[in-house]
Amino acid sequence: MAIDVNVKPLPTPAPEAAPYWDGLRAGRLLMQRCTSCERLQFYPRSICRHCGGTDLGWDEMVGTGKIYSFTVIHRAPFEAFKADVPYAYAVVELDEGPRVVATIETDDLDALAIDQPVTAVFDAVTDEVTLLRFQPA
Repeated sequence: MAIDVNVKPLPTPAPEAAPYWDGLRAGRLLMQRCTSCERLQFYPRSICRHCGGTDLGWDEMVGTGKIYSFTVIHRAPFEAFKADVPYAYAVVELDEGPRVVATIETDDLDALAIDQPVTAVFDAVTDEVTLLRFQPA
C-alpha cells in the first residue's frame, strides 16, 4: 500500500484501544488500569505491561501533566505536514504517571521548557478521529 504524501495519516485503532479513541472523541482522556496490580499503562494493549495480567479496565485522567521531553520539528516529514512546521512534538508525563506522545499547541515554541505544565486538548480532525494534543497550562 503506497502512502499518499499529500494526506496526513490517521490512526486505525486496534480493538483493545477502542475505549481510548472513543474517550478522545468525547473529550475524555482514558488510560488502561490493571485490576491485578492497579498500575496504569499507555499505550492500550491486551495485557498489563507490568504484571502480565489480562483484566484491564479504564480510568479517566485529569488531562494535566508536564513536558518530559520535546523537540521542535522544522522540516516536514512529508508534504501533508509542510504547512504545520515548525511544531513541537513532546513526551508528556501525566499527573497520574503515564507518559504519552503528542504535539504541543502554542504560538511561542521558544517558551516551551522541560517540566512545563500542560493541559490536554482534543482535536477532532474528522468525525471519527480525535487526536490528543496539549497546550501550555
